[in-house]
Amino acid sequence: MRGGAAAATRRPATPGPAPAPGPARPAPHPLLVAAGLAAGLLLPGMRADLHWSFAQAGAINAANAFGYLAGAMVTPAMSARIGRRAAFVGGTVAVVVTLLATAPASGFAALMALRVLAGVAGALVFITGMDLTAWLGRGHSSTRAAVLLGVYVAGGGLGIVLSGLAVPPILGLAGPSAGWRLGWLALALLSVAALAVADWAARQVDAPAVARRGQSAGWPARRFVPSLASYLLFGLGYISYITFVVALLVREGMGSLVVGAFWVVLGLASILCVPLWGRALGRLQGGAGPALVLAVVSVGAAMPLLGGGAPVALLSALVFGGAFLAVVTAVTAVAREALPAAQWGPAIAALTAAFALGQCAGPVLTGLLSDLAGGVRSGLGLSAGLIGLAALIALAQHGPDPARTPG
Repeated sequence: MRGGAAAATRRPATPGPAPAPGPARPAPHPLLVAAGLAAGLLLPGMRADLHWSFAQAGAINAANAFGYLAGAMVTPAMSARIGRRAAFVGGTVAVVVTLLATAPASGFAALMALRVLAGVAGALVFITGMDLTAWLGRGHSSTRAAVLLGVYVAGGGLGIVLSGLAVPPILGLAGPSAGWRLGWLALALLSVAALAVADWAARQVDAPAVARRGQSAGWPARRFVPSLASYLLFGLGYISYITFVVALLVREGMGSLVVGAFWVVLGLASILCVPLWGRALGRLQGGAGPALVLAVVSVGAAMPLLGGGAPVALLSALVFGGAFLAVVTAVTAVAREALPAAQWGPAIAALTAAFALGQCAGPVLTGLLSDLAGGVRSGLGLSAGLIGLAALIALAQHGPDPARTPG
């Protein structure tokens, strides 16, 4: 995980100038999350080989989202029982195991179960990782804390780039019908590399190893209804784009080279832009930050509907990729600034649950629409519209209470 040096976090939770953080730490978690996102590269081949409908292909991603929802609900209790670091590292191991097991699987039920388990483990890693990163920013300015969150999330771009470089050549050589198994294996092997640094990275954060009694008792969820609603809609729209945009590119005759370039551009945009978003988000109050990022994501999601071939597709990857991971940074920054440190974990878990609920419904809804109403273009249009609506709702989120003491 990326962030400041451990020594930089050992300070009282009082406002005031903070010393500059040390060098950023590597983040194993986003590489694993990107392996889940890269399922969009493999779904067309799985659908062809296993004779699935668009709705069944969407159900596979919905199963992963259902597991993510379940994981978000149990993470606060799990983190309190075994500690943030143990939950982070244990979840990383579980994600790698499920990816390895997916490669030889064939049955629809077995693949659904594996995607559920991967979602549970992924949520455990994501939430504890974000919680640990939020602790890294404790005592720093809002801008510095948002940048730390942005750098952590931007690590997902690295996983997307690696996936885009590794998977399309495999599909090109072995063919989509046989190559999807090798693709899952490649993703698993890439994720294994992250295990070498997971424990070390978690140890760099000077946060309490186990939640204190009453720490995860609750948080003022009513104050965050706009954030919860907009994040749910983002989950609906974003996962639909990720799931079906590759299918649209393939259907419009773009080969593996263009698809791989699309994925690499999306990942590189995430790496380069999300930390920059952190600086801007640290200066915005309330829901203004999430609304701005969501508006950009909506524009990027709509671009493939314009046609224009590979140039427009790559522009979509640039715009969408440059902003979609920043939504996570923006929403987390809102909670971090408005709540005391003891409530960061439960708040992140609840927001993640709302996002995961959207992910559960998104692929199935857009898959059904794609089956019944004009193909994947209809599903992608719905995706862009939902994200645009999320941007409008986010504007209703109020900023932090001026009387609250930071951290």
